[in-house]
Amino acid sequence: MNRALAIRLAAIVGLLTAASAPPAAMNLPAQQNARPARIISLVPAVTEMVFAVGAGSQVVGVSTFDHFPPEVDRIQRVGALLDPNVERILALRPDLVVVYRSQTDLIAQLNRAKVPAFIYAHAGLADVTSTLRDIGARVAAAERASALATDIERRIEVLRKRYAAGPRPKTLAVLSREAFTLRGIYASGGIGFIHDMIAAAGGDNVFADTRREAVQATSELIIARAPEVILELRGDPMEQGTEGKELEAWSALSSVPAVRGKRVHIIADARMVIPGPRVADAVELLAGVIHKP
Repeated sequence: MNRALAIRLAAIVGLLTAASAPPAAMNLPAQQNARPARIISLVPAVTEMVFAVGAGSQVVGVSTFDHFPPEVDRIQRVGALLDPNVERILALRPDLVVVYRSQTDLIAQLNRAKVPAFIYAHAGLADVTSTLRDIGARVAAAERASALATDIERRIEVLRKRYAAGPRPKTLAVLSREAFTLRGIYASGGIGFIHDMIAAAGGDNVFADTRREAVQATSELIIARAPEVILELRGDPMEQGTEGKELEAWSALSSVPAVRGKRVHIIADARMVIPGPRVADAVELLAGVIHKP
């Protein structure tokens, strides 16, 4: 795998990864109950949540990969999952920093500097709303966060019921691959946010039996799994004229039902890969594509 693809996959899996939460004392010590006035978020999903519950004016730093809501474009960048800028973070004098659980070095440095941390430990679709409620409580917006989380759960449940008894197309969700080829394909495995979204949208993940977030999928393995729908989920917009070339790569697997039936789709939409407050929109979009005639 080339370095650029490895970095891209690491970023995607970092957003989707399942992880057990660290000790509660690291996340919410008793002295951290006051409403934070200066928040830094290295987790785009949680950044969106903070803004969604009305605490966006308190955000003073965001990650390199934060692009929503538009207000983040005016906020200081402080690195991301793999390259947090500790000096810049501390210089902003935060009283709450949102970090990934895997950022153990950063967490240790924040602890030494006595800077409170909200440690992100997302796992599956249900954890989106639980995280939303947790961060809402942490930034003194519990009521608004709870109302938003309940609405998200209601919208997703409507979709679950709609597709519970109908056909469930066998679905391959591609997270990453090398441009214009079928090399280096990584797809959603049978646990995590993407897998749960496919299930809620009425699809059957072809790698549901693989208990990992991401699966390296060779052409031979894809042929064997015979997906009826192939979805390429991309967080960034595509350059003009590239979508057709990217779809053309799949013609090499003409025996695959999804390719033969022209049911290969690229969804270039950040809502697909960021498990934040727009997740119900993402599941609704997925459902529309999975069940498209």
